[in-house]
Amino acid sequence: MSSQFPVSRRTVLRAGGVIGSGLALGVASTQPAQADPPWFAKLSLEQQVGQRVIFSYPGPDPSDEMFQLIKDGMVGGLIFFGENIPSLSHIADVVADLKAAHAQSPASATPLVLTTDQEGGYIRRLRGQEPILSEKKIGASADPLAEATKAGTGAGEALKAVGMNLNLAPVEDVYREEGNFDDQWERSYSSDPAVCGTLGAAFVRAQQATGVAATAKHYPGLGWATRAENTDLGVVTLTQPAAEIRAVDEFAFTPVIEAGVQLVMTSWATYPAIDPDYPAGLSKIFVGEELRGRQQFRGVTITDALEAGALEPYGDTGERSVLSAEAGMDVLLASGRDVAQGTDAVTAVAAALRSGRLNPGHFKVALTRVQRLRNSLG
Repeated sequence: MSSQFPVSRRTVLRAGGVIGSGLALGVASTQPAQADPPWFAKLSLEQQVGQRVIFSYPGPDPSDEMFQLIKDGMVGGLIFFGENIPSLSHIADVVADLKAAHAQSPASATPLVLTTDQEGGYIRRLRGQEPILSEKKIGASADPLAEATKAGTGAGEALKAVGMNLNLAPVEDVYREEGNFDDQWERSYSSDPAVCGTLGAAFVRAQQATGVAATAKHYPGLGWATRAENTDLGVVTLTQPAAEIRAVDEFAFTPVIEAGVQLVMTSWATYPAIDPDYPAGLSKIFVGEELRGRQQFRGVTITDALEAGALEPYGDTGERSVLSAEAGMDVLLASGRDVAQGTDAVTAVAAALRSGRLNPGHFKVALTRVQRLRNSLG
């Protein structure tokens, strides 16, 4: 597809799968890391698992149970939604209290992940804050690169102002039709993957320059989904050919990966042309062979919402968490505004490690990636 935006030859080669060492590099990414810091050896297995789980809570104020779990070293981070943010001053005070609780935790040497969705336009949990423009409006603006850069800087500064350190943006889906799932809320920059990749990369570089980590989502892309196909509500199967998934949907992620995006969120849609059996976030093929192998992503993978309707066929929270970890997902997003959902995820993954269902070496590598990310956060 033609575009006014430059795309490197390296990007084109990756998108076409020409780099033959991709799978070998994917394997290399699972090799053991450096020795644990002394404080880490003091954590129980449940506490170690908890470092990979993002919790959530209902309403404006966390419960005493939520604070106690943080003090006990059982929580890797929290995600905030509109119901948690009645005002900027309120959430800033809550975040400060959560950080104070974490300071009493045996895992306090590593910052909590404190995250929200500040995509721009319609999707802004910090209401009234940057980015004002949606991704679609950025893509259609007179100077898209400048606007994408402004949006990234604005998002990072908005999160930092209330004490958060990770944004679940940008969306790298390449929408196919006007008014479809992504386009109805203007969450996609363009129907051109090169535009999506270039603008997403600009957003990522600008936001991460503020000290706030970025997350490219929803890998390998939901741009094919119709208006009614919402993985939050039910099973979604996207039937585009494998060649199109790689040349269009995955292609949009490559410039963002090259720009150093720190996290990638997978989608809960199923793409039978590449893996007929599992949604992308439960798929060893998508996580291991496509994202880490072919596209050489070395950062942290994070699930979409564990409570999503698309996961109805895959058991309860515990089973979904174990399947995600088996597939190679690093961070589990328990975003159902239910503290028990997070503890269920922790309990199930710890049990799977004890039983041998989950490989302890793979767990350690994933945890090392997560801890490296968290150590980079403010």
